[in-house]
Amino acid sequence: MSVKVRLLSYNVRSLRDDQRALARVIRACAPDVVCLQEAPRFFRWRKRAAELARHSGLVTVTGGAPSCGTMILSSLRAAVEHTEETTFPLVRGEHRRGLAVAGLRFGRDARLTVVSAHLSLRDGERRAQGEELLRRAAAFGTPAVVAGDINEPPTGATFRRLAGALTDARERAPVGGEFTFPAAAPRRRIDAVLCGEGVTPLSCGVPTAPDPDDLAAASDHLPVLAVLAL
Repeated sequence: MSVKVRLLSYNVRSLRDDQRALARVIRACAPDVVCLQEAPRFFRWRKRAAELARHSGLVTVTGGAPSCGTMILSSLRAAVEHTEETTFPLVRGEHRRGLAVAGLRFGRDARLTVVSAHLSLRDGERRAQGEELLRRAAAFGTPAVVAGDINEPPTGATFRRLAGALTDARERAPVGGEFTFPAAAPRRRIDAVLCGEGVTPLSCGVPTAPDPDDLAAASDHLPVLAVLAL
């Protein structure tokens, strides 16, 4: 019997927007796992991340400053078996970026490796990061899902490379809205959930919110909610 996992990916713009609206959006999605990008990473970042998790009904798992703003939150339904925080090679003049990784168990034996990723704005650097991401995903040894801000649409070279090696959950099981950026007038899909072998997307898209204004107030990106079967 398969286990269903609700995974939310969300670029939260360093919590510079309406944090109450953000927590309401996250809570309304009832996620088991949240992959954040641009999570707090500087002054008092642990406290700020913990406050977001608490107001969202979740706990912090890994990430933040050590992974350059990628972070994973989870509900108490997930048992954390291992975590990793890593960074991509620094390119001169660019922001350092990284990955937050968590090995989670649901129930007795349904295991999932979750990766929160935020790729570069620069084409060449983004392609290199995409290749490193695929290399790491292939080595996990358990079903894996990569979620995050790809910083280019599905027609882009890096997005196509990732979707060729993994399954683009939105392409496989579209539900809800498609475009994720900018939140106030979305016209591009640059955020994605990508599934490895052993992970079946049941639905994926931009969720609704009890108060639609919260989505535009919470961040400059819209979230992506995927329901996955393990």
